[in-house]
Formats: sequence, C-alpha cells, structure tokens
Amino acid sequence: MRDYEDDRKDILSGSSPSSTIPEGPHAQKGTGIQAVIRLDGFRKLWIGQIFSQLADKFYIVLMVYLIAQYWVSNAPQDNQALAEVAAAIRMDFETRAQRITLLATGIYVANTIPAMVLGTIAGVGADLWPKRRVMVASNGLRALLVLFVPICISPGPTWIGIGWGYWVLLIMTFLESVLTQFFAPAEQAAIPLLVPKEHLLAANSLYQATCMGATIVGFALGDPILRLLKHFSQNLGINGGEFILLPFCYATAAISISTIHLIEKPRSNAKINLFQEIRDGLQVIRETPTVRSAMLHLVFLYSLLAALYVLAISLASSIKELGPTQFGTLLAISGIGMALGALVIAQIGHGFNRKSLTATGLGVITWCLVLLGQFMGSLGFTLILCGMLGMGAALVAIPAQTTLQEDTPESKRGKVFGLQNNLINIALSLPLVLAGALVSRYGLVPVLWILASFALIAALLERPWQRC
Repeated sequence: MRDYEDDRKDILSGSSPSSTIPEGPHAQKGTGIQAVIRLDGFRKLWIGQIFSQLADKFYIVLMVYLIAQYWVSNAPQDNQALAEVAAAIRMDFETRAQRITLLATGIYVANTIPAMVLGTIAGVGADLWPKRRVMVASNGLRALLVLFVPICISPGPTWIGIGWGYWVLLIMTFLESVLTQFFAPAEQAAIPLLVPKEHLLAANSLYQATCMGATIVGFALGDPILRLLKHFSQNLGINGGEFILLPFCYATAAISISTIHLIEKPRSNAKINLFQEIRDGLQVIRETPTVRSAMLHLVFLYSLLAALYVLAISLASSIKELGPTQFGTLLAISGIGMALGALVIAQIGHGFNRKSLTATGLGVITWCLVLLGQFMGSLGFTLILCGMLGMGAALVAIPAQTTLQEDTPESKRGKVFGLQNNLINIALSLPLVLAGALVSRYGLVPVLWILASFALIAALLERPWQRC
C-alpha cells in the first residue's frame, strides 16, 4: 500500500497514478465546456449532479410547502403550545408567515447538523468504499426515503401542538442530510478520476455554474412546480402528484451515475482506524501548502458569502423598489453572477495563473463591498455590484477547488473533501449570527468596510505583483 509520502512525491513530480483519465487517442482535444462535456464518464456524473442538486433544493421547498398546508393554521391561538416555544426563543409568532418560519427553522437545523458534524467521517467512507457505489447508494436511499413523505400528512397524535408527521419529517430530513454528506466528497473525489488534469478547471467551473443554477431554479421554481404537479395529477383523478418530484430526481441521479465506468486503486484489507484516517486527511492539509491555501480561500469565501446573506436584508431594506422581504432578489443576482463567472472561467481560465485569478476575484469582491455602501439605496447599482461580486466569488472558488483536486493524493481525496465540507458548513453558519449582531450595533456601511478590508488583505497575501 502506497503511503502519504509516495503519493505526495507523485503529486509534486506531476506523475499522479490515476489510471482512469483518458490518454492518448482517447484524450479530449480543445478546452472549455465542450471538451469536458464530451467525456462520457464526466457527462454522466454531471447529469447526476444536476438532478441531485435540484432534489436537495426541491426537498426544502416541499417541507415548507407541507408545513404551510398541514401544520400552520391562520389563527395563532390554535398553536398556543408553539407560541410558548416561540416566546422562549424570542421569535415573533403573530403572523402566519412567522409561524411557518418557526417550523421551517426546525427543518433547516435538522438539515444543517449532519453537514457540520459528519463531513469528515463521510469523507473517510468515500476513500474506503468504491466512489460510484457510494454516490449511487446515497441517491438511491434518498429516493426511497422521500417515498414515505406522504405518510407524514396522515392524521394522528400531536406533540407541543404540532401533528406527529412534522416530527417524523425532522427525523427524515436529518437522515436525508446524512446521506447527502456521503455523496458530496465521493462526487468531488471522482472528478479527477474522470477528467484529465488540463480540463479540471473547466470541469469545476461547469459544476459551480450548475450548482448556482440548481439553487436558483430549485428555490425559485420549486413551489410552482409542486403546485403544477398537484394540479395535473388531480385532473387525472390522482392525489399526491407533488410527491413524485423528489423520488424522480434522486432516482434519475442514481441511474445516471450507476452507468459510469470508474476504475479506482484497490483498497487495503487492513483494519481501519477512523481517527487515523481523519489524521491522514489533516496531514495532507498541514504538509501541502497549495492544499492548505486553497482550503483557507474556500473557508474565507463562504464565511464572507454567509455574512452577505444577512447583509442582503439591510441592503434590500434601503432600496425603495425592494424592501426587506425581497432580499432574495439580491442573492439571486449574486448567484447568476457566480454562474456566469464560472462559465467564463471554463472557457478562458486555463490561460491565466490561478494565483492571479484568486487575487483578481478577491480584488473585485473588495471593490464591490466598498461600492455597495456608497451606492446604498440605488436598485440599479446594487444589482450590478451583486452580480460582479458573484463573478469575483467564482474567480476565488473554482481555482481553489481545482487545486484541491489536483494536489491531494488520490487515496486521501475523500478525507480532504469531507473535511472541506465540515469547514465550509461551519463557515456558512457562524457569520450568520456575527454579521447580524455587528449590523445592529455599528450599521451596514461599517460592516461592509470591515469585510472589504479582510478581502483586500487576502488579495494582497496572494502577491499578485509577482509572476509565478
């Protein structure tokens, strides 16, 4: 069995042992999206990602839809026990929207806990088990799990004033998130096995664009699609058409990925020590500067984006045409900017040094944060700056993810990507609390300047004035 030093020498010498990447006459010519789409294995993995990502977003939308339909009444006095819970955690409970938000928060928490806790353990599994089987099993089991959702709306006993089905959905959401944690590192670790090194930047760009697209489509169109399916099935004399969407998406993802031909190095049959496996992943980050730097870039970027989720409410509040409830418009524009940036990087990013791309992205983010404070209240300028900020985020995220895939030894990729998922989910959670507290105390513009200062420091640390 090759040890870490052997794999590290291969990486540094440019002779990584991945044998499944097309070479010779089967290697793809050209660059950009067209080249990676022509790779049969990657194309099937990408299709699986599309349906899996959409299903994850549709799942959250379906949960909110069911909460509104079955567990929240129009009169707050009908949920007196729940009103007491809301008072205990200092949440408003007067309007129907506030009561839906309270119950939806439980779904969000159940979905987030596995993402913050299990990523590293799931990454170890992605290294120990065949990655294709892990991905197929994750989607297949999620497809089976969501088949039981219709049962949860059946009448039954209540607890704290809420029907039993809601509490079952919390457990189901937790299990669904656990399965998702196994899919993510296996998926990321499989990309370098299916894509030649020179096309990895384009492949990650396409994946990033797809992720942003799935987020926008899933959250924006999820509710209309569910209602359309319900209406269509009722016209056919069948109830519950809205419950078809999730199993269809997860099953389609599983079927697409199951057809991939993925060859991996044989695993050792030696007894596995979980803590040693986790330490091996940490060792890669500690001893490989490029991997460590890429990980720090991703954690910083997602921390900044999480803070902007909160700041978007204040930004939208300052715009007469929007108001606080329309903050999602600003987030959607940022997502579109990130997707467009990803597509541009896919086509021309290979011609630029990655440190230059990262420094440019951080510089764009810096200027956008400063200018958002200066043009606060202007709808047009705010939308443009949010789109540019998304493009800057793509310039940081995609080179960093590509570096992680290239410079992490094949046998350690699952562990590193699992740890990455842990850190990113923590990075997405903590700033949500800190940013809100800072805005309440100091105001929006000073907080934007603080974030801009951090982004500027990160850009300067890349030393863009030096040629690499």
